[in-house]
Amino acid sequence: MTPLASDRARYDRATAHLEAPLAVVDLDAFDANADDLVRRAGGKPIRVASKSVRCRALLERVMARDGFRGLMSFTLAESLWLARAGFDDVLLAYPSADRAAYAELAADPKLAGAVTVMVDDPAQLDLIDAARDGGREEIRVCLELDTSLRMLGGRVRIGPLRSPLHDPAQLAELARSVARRPGFRVVGLMAYEGHVAGVGDAVAGRPLRSRAIRLMQAAARRELAGRRAAAVRAVRAVAPGLAFVNGGGTGSVQHTAAEDAVTEIAAGSGLYQPRLFDNYTSFSGRPAALFGQPVVRRPGVGVVTVLGGGYPASGVAGADRLPVPYLPEGLRYDAQEGPGEVQTPLLGSAADDLLIGDTVWFRHAKAGEMCERFAELHLIEGDRVVATVPTYRGEGRTFL
Repeated sequence: MTPLASDRARYDRATAHLEAPLAVVDLDAFDANADDLVRRAGGKPIRVASKSVRCRALLERVMARDGFRGLMSFTLAESLWLARAGFDDVLLAYPSADRAAYAELAADPKLAGAVTVMVDDPAQLDLIDAARDGGREEIRVCLELDTSLRMLGGRVRIGPLRSPLHDPAQLAELARSVARRPGFRVVGLMAYEGHVAGVGDAVAGRPLRSRAIRLMQAAARRELAGRRAAAVRAVRAVAPGLAFVNGGGTGSVQHTAAEDAVTEIAAGSGLYQPRLFDNYTSFSGRPAALFGQPVVRRPGVGVVTVLGGGYPASGVAGADRLPVPYLPEGLRYDAQEGPGEVQTPLLGSAADDLLIGDTVWFRHAKAGEMCERFAELHLIEGDRVVATVPTYRGEGRTFL
């Protein structure tokens, strides 16, 4: 029996008493992936990106391990919820316009001490002040540096469209704006190099493209390392109490950790190891999060149909944003239908060995987005379910 066939047999045995559709997390793989992230971080703490997990029980599990410190949230409402749940170091990775949540933050000393908000524009400070509604707590602020690689005098730009602050002097000026305003304090700086951390450099069947990506990423890492260090010096000159400098992502952990200016690494997707993170030369994770769909039809030889399964990931639409049939091996989508909202035909010789009611296991293209489709995760050790825990959705929380 191949290792994948063995995994399939384990998952089928563990969930034989459950009804599909369902989602599982293999805890052995999850823990092994966590260990690998810590190894690659080389002693620097990892701040866990909650959007890539979206399950409080698993956030608690990973945060109890050595090498992990703090969460990186994706909305302000989520940040407050996590802080109330006992997480005492929550960095909001994106600016917010949630006035009601800002009023809560400014009125509660526990929340204000636990949550750091993201700012890259003085207008965001104006919005926070206008939303305080009498709250006087000091707001912890993190500034974000644009990490994009700019070439040919700025005519070519590679990287995510995030912060408008590209130069160290721009960050220092915003830090001065924060320092001049009562009720705010700069405590951190973040620089997320999405074009390195989130873009695989070993695309299957695309050797020339892969080579071009590796060359781009090497150039981007060199340029950013110098600019990030300069930005940290510039901000520290204004805010000497800077507590952390966050950078990286699952795909760039070891490279970002090697920079002296960076004090912590952000990562999350590597815990689940979704399919988009298979295309890296620098690391290899174990698929830990899967969802299973039941076989409901056998339209003909070499074809089965499963219920649902059309769960595309965010980003530019394309085949790489689709989940993939994973177990049993040898299944593929029908080119005319693909994964559907209510049913998904699957082709391949493996289909002939599947019976009505059997489970086909899929991997999502991205990590935490799978949890928006399921209210609970069944946690598997070996060949048994050891716990069933709610996702954010299962706790009635849909933050985006």
